[in-house]
Amino acid sequence: MNSPIAKARGFTLIEMVVVVLMVSILASAAMPLAALSKRRSQEAELRQSLRTIRLALDEYKRAWEQGRIERKPDQSGYPPNLDVLVKGVTDVSSPKAGRIYFLRRLPRDPFADTSLPAAMTWGLRSYASAAEAPVPGVDVFDVYSLTEGVSLDGTPYRRW
Repeated sequence: MNSPIAKARGFTLIEMVVVVLMVSILASAAMPLAALSKRRSQEAELRQSLRTIRLALDEYKRAWEQGRIERKPDQSGYPPNLDVLVKGVTDVSSPKAGRIYFLRRLPRDPFADTSLPAAMTWGLRSYASAAEAPVPGVDVFDVYSLTEGVSLDGTPYRRW
């Protein structure tokens, strides 16, 4: 004989509380891992963006040394701003006066405010400034992150 109570199958309140508790423990463990993963990807993107801009700055300097960019005696050979790398410069060695482009688009600092234009997310160091105290000037010799944080390996982002 089957009683009506024996036929009613389901979860008890205790079982439900235990399941909810286990799910919340797993979720609380996953949240820091997700944040760590996001930070790692931002750091990788920052490293790649810095490398891209610095290579473009070196290419600009190389073109200036080769005489492909108009040379003035008071110039260092580095671009006056980051936008020049995207907008390009006139190739004075070309008979058709074509343009030389160094970047398709200017990468942005992944840690910076997304409402800022990409050029405003970087700190600029001129050729005349010291490496320990970078300041902008008439040219752009190097870029650095304006983020005040410290990376996962313990170095400040500004020193990358």
